[in-house]
Amino acid sequence: MGQAANAPIAWVESPLQLVAAAEWATTQDEPIVVALRITGPQMSGTAEELLSRGARFARCVPYFGIPWQLLSQHRKWAVGDGFSGQFRLAGTLITPRALTLLDDGAQTLAVADALLGRSPYARPGLHESSAATLLGSLIRDRMLGMAARELLEITTAFNLGAERLAALADRGIRATRHRLEWIRQTARPIAVPGNRILLGSALPIDGRIPFDRYLRWVADEARESPLAYLPHRRETAKTMGAVRELPGVRVYETGLPVELVLAGTQEPLEVLTLPTSAETTLALVLDGTGSTIHTRSLVRSGR
Repeated sequence: MGQAANAPIAWVESPLQLVAAAEWATTQDEPIVVALRITGPQMSGTAEELLSRGARFARCVPYFGIPWQLLSQHRKWAVGDGFSGQFRLAGTLITPRALTLLDDGAQTLAVADALLGRSPYARPGLHESSAATLLGSLIRDRMLGMAARELLEITTAFNLGAERLAALADRGIRATRHRLEWIRQTARPIAVPGNRILLGSALPIDGRIPFDRYLRWVADEARESPLAYLPHRRETAKTMGAVRELPGVRVYETGLPVELVLAGTQEPLEVLTLPTSAETTLALVLDGTGSTIHTRSLVRSGR
């Protein structure tokens, strides 16, 4: 499809942000351009899957760093990571005419609170450099300037809450909630073995829980009943190899985010997971299927 000069652009860095861009594209007058940051093999696979389902993408452009030329050509932006240092720099030097903030998991709520001045413009719990702090202040001011002209929007699958929505509206920030309708409408069954699914987690990869404790949890769940293990996109071959050796576990690599894999299921699923923002998105795509999502806490269980 041709690339129109005034087409909106979605700047995305993760598969979830790419899924959110596909939902956002359904609300636009014309197909969007996607600047696709190469952060792992799941990005290109997700883009191909979305395009095969008819996503309204005029084209997908892979990039490293900041897509300066695309951002200069297309001044209506949708951005997946509002806290990104690259976005802060680009948004300060090239002010978009209008801006939409896409889903980035639970960070969506944190960005909303930062815009409301309830917290610093920074990822929660992260100590930032003075340069990053300055850029955060500058981009926040730019965004609030757009809000004053009703040109700033948040679109999300997450519940922002009535009080936060009212506060955003007072600032001129439009917030719209979707339920992954397009993903559900275009879903097609992917043959995941069995109906008991365990979602791989980044918590042991990030060092937030010991890997041996994580393996014991997976083994305990598989001992109760066999399961299909869907790896997290950042899992390594070493960690997946250890999981593969557990009795009753079948590692199922799809190269796609779980929302695309499990939407369209033809039977009720039992989904097991550690705390993750995917609880929210999966609850939406599995709504009406009779599926259940069980969230475990290794800290509470002591496993």
